[in-house]
Order: sequence, then structure tokens, then C-alpha cells
Amino acid sequence: MSNTRLAAYQLVEYLEQLGVEVIFGLTGHTVIGFLDAIGHSKKIRYISTRHEQVAAHAADGYARASGKVGVVMTHLGPGLTNAATGVANAALDSIPMVVIAGDVPSYYFGRHPHQEVNLHMDGDQYEIYRPFCKRIYRVDRVNDFPRIVERAFHLAQTGRPGPVLVDVPMDMFSTDLLDGAFTKAPPPVVKPTIDPKTAERVAQALAEAKRPVLYVGGGVLAAHASAELTALAEALEVPVAHSLMGKGAMSDSHPLLLGMTGFWGTPIANETCRTADLIVAIGTRLAEANSSSWDPRYTFAIPPTRLIHIDIDTAEIGRNFFTELGIVADAKNALGMIATAAKRFVRPDRGDLRERIAKGRAEFSSNWLDQWNSNQYPMRPERILGEVRKALPEDGILVTDVGWNKNGVAQQFPITLPGTFITPSGLATMGFGPAAALGVKVAQPDRAVLALVGDGAFSSHMSVVATAMEAEIPVVWVVMDNAAFGTIAGLEKAHYGWAFGNLFEIEGKEYRVAYADVARACGARGVMIQRAEELGPALQEALASGVPTVIHAPMENIPTPTPGYWNINDIYRKDE
Repeated sequence: MSNTRLAAYQLVEYLEQLGVEVIFGLTGHTVIGFLDAIGHSKKIRYISTRHEQVAAHAADGYARASGKVGVVMTHLGPGLTNAATGVANAALDSIPMVVIAGDVPSYYFGRHPHQEVNLHMDGDQYEIYRPFCKRIYRVDRVNDFPRIVERAFHLAQTGRPGPVLVDVPMDMFSTDLLDGAFTKAPPPVVKPTIDPKTAERVAQALAEAKRPVLYVGGGVLAAHASAELTALAEALEVPVAHSLMGKGAMSDSHPLLLGMTGFWGTPIANETCRTADLIVAIGTRLAEANSSSWDPRYTFAIPPTRLIHIDIDTAEIGRNFFTELGIVADAKNALGMIATAAKRFVRPDRGDLRERIAKGRAEFSSNWLDQWNSNQYPMRPERILGEVRKALPEDGILVTDVGWNKNGVAQQFPITLPGTFITPSGLATMGFGPAAALGVKVAQPDRAVLALVGDGAFSSHMSVVATAMEAEIPVVWVVMDNAAFGTIAGLEKAHYGWAFGNLFEIEGKEYRVAYADVARACGARGVMIQRAEELGPALQEALASGVPTVIHAPMENIPTPTPGYWNINDIYRKDE
């Protein structure tokens, strides 16, 4: 008789072999068998969160900071739906993730067992993830379990990375499976590159163009291609602009760096891209916010500007702009080949390009330089950025949420090392920052990790403090508290004259939660900033403490500068 063992325990041993170090999740009756197996592992750490969206964001942050696949475990029904927002956020930002979800017993499909989703099809819950996962699997036979998990890890990491769902009826975890069934590892994959002739064609086009621009997105950072990008830019003296996700691909201190484009971008980046005769875009979707709603008056005028687009995902090429040449390739391989080909060309004389970039950046930054030292209280958001930049080590990792923290940091905050800025872009999920910072710190325990988040975001996931205490994850959260959903309040105020539904109030008076007290109630450190001068020392103490810390920084609700364009502003109307 062949030796058999329970599938759940073999699964965990297989995850160990794949190098899985941590699983983020939340319990439920369908995953208890899996949990028991994880609990007996000597190599995998399980971090229990208080909400499945927190687990998904934490796994997302872990994946970004480690370069490995983030793994999420969740219960069926409400567990799966609670996690959906975090998984979708990872999908739109191309983050590798595997979600292992419990399901009802396979022999009860369609009979309405506890928490089953089956309105349109029996055993239908896994279909919920179809719109945003690269693949959704359900384990209908235990013998298929090993193949499905191997395929899930393969797909999550190859091509354009993203989440894969493995839906497991709970009886499958407790079913006997031939010992050693989980043996096949995902195959090594050589990432696509470009041939020397194509690389020379792109290099020549950049060398001959009068006003070329390299435009980079998150794909450059994901491919660890910053050195190749810088080498190419310097070889042919080409300025570099970036999307939100591309911030940090080239150091903000580099004289060829223009900055971010789009609605919350910088004037010098928008104008240089708009007037370029050639743009080579690498690892970017050329999405709406970064492209000023694709309006040719503001950021990209394609055509007449020529576009060469390099991306790992064929579907992105030609999606938003007419493309002269599309190249399906890994960003690191492509940039490396083009940088090598560029050596055969004489570096063009771009005149006073670097001086113009320096002048444009200085002119824009002069608008907030005084505010970086303002003693105003409630604080100016720029002062908060200034104090964070001074306190956070150069290799410290800054995690933001959405709103002023994301937009202001992307626009005004200098990042000099790749991978030290982590933010939600595609789905722009409020609540990402407080939770993702947990995963980032787990991935990089020896580096400072600071989450810069709004009060709306932090109050949506305050349970992160309890999780940080339980798991001993010394994250520092700085809550930029403007007593509002500030960005949307600003939009409504500008177009409708008030901020109905966006302000935090009690009987018409401003309402601020005592976030520092919440932290202390969880056993963490909590610091309430009562004068602007207190923030710097508080940050230094928090980063040195090794204890989860919430710093509550009340601030003025003012808009982030918007040099670009967003066509929603032309849609808002009201009765006169």
C-alpha cells in the first residue's frame, strides 16, 4: 500500500521548499486544517491580522520590499470578499501574490452550507476574483492540488506579475494524498529581452532625436533596472521623467531627473514630455493620472511626439497612445541592451539641458521651501514631509497611503535609493499604507520603515497597531490628520463651494480621533504632536525605539499643487 499523508501538511512543506517565509491571514473554520500545518512549520511565520484586507495589503507590502511572492490565507465568503480590495490593489500594481482561500466542503456545493456563495453557480465563490486575478483555480480533486499550487506560483511571478487565487474546499486540506506529491517546482524562466538590432534602433533614435525623454514606470523598479536606466540616460544625455510608481527609479538628486508627470506632477516634467520629439516609455501603462487624462495640452502630445513603448505586458503597448514601435521585454534586459548599444554613438550635445532641468525643479520647489520649515500649527503638510525626510535614513522605506501623503511625497519628497518609496497607484486604495507597512518591515527588519498616512486611512485600519504588537513589528505610523477625506474635500470645495460628506465633525465642530491614545491602548507608543517643533524629535525617538509607534500630527487641510490636468474637473456640474 502506498504511503499517504494529509494534503495540508504536504502543502506547507512545499511552500517551505519554494522559499515562503511568511503567510498573512485571518482564521476561519475552512482553514483550520491548513493553520495547524502552518503552526508546525519551523520555517514559515504566520502573522494573524484583524481584517483580511489588512492581510492582503501586508502581503502586498512584503512582496514589494522582498521581491518574493506575497502569500495570503483567508476563509471563505466574507473572508474572501474582505481580502478582495487588497488583492485587487496588488493586481493593478503588478505585485506577485498567491491567495490560498478555504471553501465549503466539496460534497456540499450548492446546498447552502454555512457562508457559501452560490447565487449563479454551485461552488461559485472563487469567481469573485476573476476580474483582477491572473488565474483563479479551485481544487476539485486532491490529486490536482500540487499542480495547481505550482502553477499559481509560476503565474504570479512571470510575465506581468499579479495575484493568483487557489480556492480549496476544506475537505481537500484533510484528504490523504500520496506522500511526495508536492515535488514539482515552478520552472526557471528566462525573461524576454530584445535583439541587438532592435536595441541599436532604439539607441539611434534617442541619439538622433532633438528632444528625447525616457519615461519610466513601476516596471523599471520591479525589474531592478535603475543602474541600466541611469547608464542609458547618461550615455545619450536624455532626461528622465517618471510615473507615480516609477518614483525612485532614478535618484531625485540626478541632474537628468525631471520628476513625476501628470495631474500631481511637476511643471518641468510635464512640459518636457509635452514638447518632446521622441519618448521611450519603459515599464509603464501611461495611465490617466500620470498622463493628464491623455489630453495633449498638458503632458503627452502623441503624436506628433513619437513613442517607443517597452513593456513586459503585450496588452499595454498601444493601449493609450499611437506607438511607433512596441517591444515586449523585461525592463532590465531591454535597458541594458539599449545602454550597451548607445556606447556606439557619440553623446549628443544637448546644450544647457541640465541647467534647464535644475532651474525648472528649483522654481517649482520654491513654492513650498518656506513651508518645509513652517512653525504653523495645525501643521503645514510640507513641514511634515520635511521632518520625515530629515529623520528617515536614506535607505529607510517610506510607505504612503492615498491623498496628500501620496501626492505630496511623489511630487516634493526626494527619494535617492530605488525601492525606498512604496505607494498604491492603480487602485489607489485608502487603507493600503497602514497595513502594507507591516509587510514591508517583515521583509526588511533591519531597515527603518515609516508609514505616512492620512487620518481617513489610519482610522479605517487601526487594528494594524494590535497586529504590530502581537507580531513584534516595529513600524512607525505618522498620521497626517486634517480631520477630513482631504483630497476629495478639496475637489468638492473647489467645484461646489463646500465639503459635504468629507469632513469629520460632531455638531458642526472639527472632530479628531485621539490616535496616540489608540496606540497606547494597544500597548504601543503613542505621541501627540502639539507644536510643529515637536515632530522632528518625536520621529527620531520613534525610529530608535524598536517599538510600534503612532505619531499623531494635526495638519491644515490644503490641496496638493496640481500642475497637470484631470478631466474629472470638467465633469462636475451643479444647478445654478
